[in-house]
Amino acid sequence: MTNTQVTLVQIDNYGPWTVTPEPRREADLQTLQSRLYADISQFVGNRDGYVFFTRFDNMIAVTNGLSMADHELLQESVGNRYPVTLSLGIAPGPSPVQALSEATTQIQAAGSAQDEQRREILEGRTIDDADRASEDVQIAHFDVIDATGEYTDELNAFDSFIEIEQGYASLMRHMRHAHDSLSFFVGGDNVIVVCPDLERADYLEAIEHVQAEVAVELQVGVATGASAHEAGYGAKHALERCRANGTRVEL
Repeated sequence: MTNTQVTLVQIDNYGPWTVTPEPRREADLQTLQSRLYADISQFVGNRDGYVFFTRFDNMIAVTNGLSMADHELLQESVGNRYPVTLSLGIAPGPSPVQALSEATTQIQAAGSAQDEQRREILEGRTIDDADRASEDVQIAHFDVIDATGEYTDELNAFDSFIEIEQGYASLMRHMRHAHDSLSFFVGGDNVIVVCPDLERADYLEAIEHVQAEVAVELQVGVATGASAHEAGYGAKHALERCRANGTRVEL
């Protein structure tokens, strides 16, 4: 059984800050968001976790192996270098959706995302090292079959983007509602999905669903590990076997 530790990263009072004392330049906001995401991703990645930007003011991280002290250090580092602060909710769970829901509740109970009095909340719990296992995290790495030939070399860049995003949206909704999984677009034609303990048949069914709904053909490599990095790296290798063998699913 998987036991995914999820951290919700939420910028404190970000909406009001962007328009106080007057609306800030959009280019400056985009730059801040991207740099903040890069720094958080590097911090968590150096500890074998994954961070996904979602809406940028809210980020979702898979943090198996990170302690409460690690999370405190992240808050301190950001607070020292940025004009905004972070609140963090942490929870483990047998499914990523369950863990995220509990982590979200931890932050919401401390106050609104636009409450100027709520600062650097750190709530929840991490998995003790003694309780960690080699199959705590299951990662699926999807990509579009022959995306270059089907889209990149045939359509203009924006129409290619639309087609890829249609596939992502279909997969994201299906994996969320059918399998309590969290899916994240990570660039190009790649989607990383954080899953509970799913089987080959579940992935075949997801691929068939996307093809039937939006006519995008997917393949996927899947692996488990004690951390997001370990599982994700195994999933990358499994995806390479899909490409080499012409298969749809490799575990």
